Amino acid sequence: MAIKKTDAGWLADLQPGGRGAKRFRKTFKTQAEAKAWEAWLITQINQKSDWTPERRDTRKLSELIALWFSHHGSGLRSAGDTLRRLKAMATAMGDPVADRFTAEVFAEYRTRRLAAGITANNLNREQAYMRAMFNELARLGVWTRENPLAKVRQFKIQESELSYLTTGQIKALLATLMDARNPHVRLITKICLATGARWSEVEEMRISQVRDGLIQFARTKSGRVRAVPISEYLAQAVQEHYREKGNGDRIFGYAWSAFREGIDRAGIALPDGQMTHALRHTFASHFMMNGGNILTLQRILGHQSLTMTMRYAHLAPEHLQEAKMLNPLRQVELEGAHHERGATGTEGQTA
Repeated sequence: MAIKKTDAGWLADLQPGGRGAKRFRKTFKTQAEAKAWEAWLITQINQKSDWTPERRDTRKLSELIALWFSHHGSGLRSAGDTLRRLKAMATAMGDPVADRFTAEVFAEYRTRRLAAGITANNLNREQAYMRAMFNELARLGVWTRENPLAKVRQFKIQESELSYLTTGQIKALLATLMDARNPHVRLITKICLATGARWSEVEEMRISQVRDGLIQFARTKSGRVRAVPISEYLAQAVQEHYREKGNGDRIFGYAWSAFREGIDRAGIALPDGQMTHALRHTFASHFMMNGGNILTLQRILGHQSLTMTMRYAHLAPEHLQEAKMLNPLRQVELEGAHHERGATGTEGQTA
């Protein structure tokens, strides 16, 4: 702390909280006024703890990301991918000092990304990663301020129609894949259609996951283990494929590109972002159309929330059928038909 004479007067340059804390500067006409203000400021800080300015956090955003990964993130299933995304975000924002990373800084970053063609869905995912990181750092005591993204609302996403294959398209696709050079693509496709599993879950399957007429999926997006029954024919096909083409304990090799080529050759058009995932939508859609139970479907797909599974509920044969009988127009029509029958009956008696 210092009080010194300047051309403008007596400058009081004070930093009561020490290095990194807020600095106070004020110029006075006389040295006595400057000293009186210094004494008053110190009294305020000593007597009112809530008045004491919060010390600055001069760590870089990248340092907080490294701490999060060291203390928590490294234990996540998708640790590497999440770390890569967070680092890329920090770099794109200029790696700001921690206490200068604000909702406005993130909003400006998000606007630039949106203008560059990044989808709102991806931006919502990035926001969720960063917000979750600050929440975890706060739980660990590494971050003591408010979460900078706590009040930032995500973009509202217009729900897109989930595309699924018809029975005819499934037949055409499987026939096309018979001629594929990739030896794995057809059987992977069939397992996805039979179990509703994600492409990556099947592509990375180990032979130990197939036993007693079940496929047990452990490396799942939600981290939960789930088991789905398969037909005896499909179980035998998996065993035979492993004996002939397996590698170590893995049953399949990579086949995503071969699947995309098969979709093109079969003349099937799919929405952007729903290539192999269309197989999962196809399983769920046909499951509901064939009278399946929505809660059973939730367990098969491994959804943590029923809200996700409810996207397929409208395909159930009985879905909202009450609307045909309980709507007000139906009641009017029934009353009209009743009056017409009554009138016809009366005329018949008179005749």
